[in-house]
Amino acid sequence: MQQIEFYQSLWAMELRQPGVDERSLEANIAMIGEAGFHGVGLDLAMSDVPLAEAARPLLERHGLACLFNGFPRSDDELRFMLAMAKDFGSPFLSVIGQVMPRTLGEMIPIAKRWIDIADSAGLPLLFETHRHGLLNDLYPTLSMLEAVPELTLCADLSHFVVDREFPVDLDADSQRMIAEVLERSAAFQGRISSHEQIQVQIDFPQHQAWVERYFGWWDQGLRAWRARAPADAVVTFLCELGPPPYAITGPDGLELSDRWAEALAIRERVGAMWGAME
Repeated sequence: MQQIEFYQSLWAMELRQPGVDERSLEANIAMIGEAGFHGVGLDLAMSDVPLAEAARPLLERHGLACLFNGFPRSDDELRFMLAMAKDFGSPFLSVIGQVMPRTLGEMIPIAKRWIDIADSAGLPLLFETHRHGLLNDLYPTLSMLEAVPELTLCADLSHFVVDREFPVDLDADSQRMIAEVLERSAAFQGRISSHEQIQVQIDFPQHQAWVERYFGWWDQGLRAWRARAPADAVVTFLCELGPPPYAITGPDGLELSDRWAEALAIRERVGAMWGAME
């Protein structure tokens, strides 16, 4: 039977509040485990390796799996990250490639080469839809999907919504472009944006049209995944509500909403949505 597994981003556990001490790594991982998440999402630039190594015994202690969002700057860094992700038991490596040529003709060979490297490493590679990365823009991403049929995405739609300044009432052509992304996505990330802000508060009345838009997209994407995935496949949904400056703050430097409560609310609604598909 197909399953969905929910992960919480370790980056999203950061508080970044003036005058408030950060929780310890152990406290954050324990909090994630006690909340019933399947695992923890870890960022993996080369500078993050010590943190990942420190997290490993804590993940094992709390029975949590891990995902890695890698930021490779070269083929060798990608090989290292693939090996580390595989050793940690991550189901795949999602990459925000820090190799960013300006032309599509230069982008396509990178994607093909990295897919080959991942195949040799024996771990699936997903390309995350993310600003300041190889897939910085929606239009060349769509062209890459056409040129590289084996390219698979990790969908963080918030970046493309801001990139294109999509209005909440999308026209048919814009809907089609998002559908193309969802049809090629094998993992999903939970953040809700507007067309001007990368992350909005999900309970505010002025944001409800965007909230409904994103849950509609996730429903569409998960249904598309279920239609093409094997009967025993697992899809991951990573709650990734970032700390300031992703999270908007007031003049006191404090956030305007409770990100942890929002992450739990997103997980609950997506879980119910998944259940309604069965």
